Amino acid sequence: MAITDWPEDERPRERLLKQGAASLSDAELLAIFLRVGVTGKSAVDLARDMVRHFGDLDRLFKASQPAFCEIPGLGPAKYAQLQAVLEMAKRAMTYDLRETDALNSPEAVKRYLRITLGKQQQEIFSVLFLDTQNRPVATEDMFHGTLTQTSVYPREVVKRCLYHNAASVILAHNHPSGTTEPSHADQILTQSLKNALSLIDVRVLDHFIVGGDSVLSFAERGLL
Repeated sequence: MAITDWPEDERPRERLLKQGAASLSDAELLAIFLRVGVTGKSAVDLARDMVRHFGDLDRLFKASQPAFCEIPGLGPAKYAQLQAVLEMAKRAMTYDLRETDALNSPEAVKRYLRITLGKQQQEIFSVLFLDTQNRPVATEDMFHGTLTQTSVYPREVVKRCLYHNAASVILAHNHPSGTTEPSHADQILTQSLKNALSLIDVRVLDHFIVGGDSVLSFAERGLL
């Protein structure tokens, strides 16, 4: 049965408009994104297939284009649409963060990092450059791959701090494995960057490790 044949108060779009997006299930939200189903399946049926196939929205959002297109009814156009939606969400979070006192709003920083780093398949080291009021002026993904003291160059971070006229920074990187426990190498790297940045009077306010939806703070752990 097509969604247009459903009672109006059961249709996902109408329910969203009346009750808000939070009232919908993952499949119903996906159905609104899909707009149409395939032969023999409504958009909601197709959305349920997607959730079952990937397990949850997180894995769906992380899926590569070939994996996404394995599901009948999905193709490059839908994959491109989904990536555009995710990128818009990421940018909206960036704009919101720039109006935030990052030092006094660690949860806002964590939300941003979950969006930007939590779904990455390779290790990425990012730096949030802050002004004198602890507001982010820029964010850069500076290094990729296995992160060690020898693969993250303090001099490059120093150069970017000077370029952005940063008063302080927040360091962040992800663990694609999902664990947020800091390694010995993570702690050595953090101390090395603190020492280098102290020479130009730039403070390291925190170092976050992101593992999926979990985020660990070095400051909260007493590791800074």
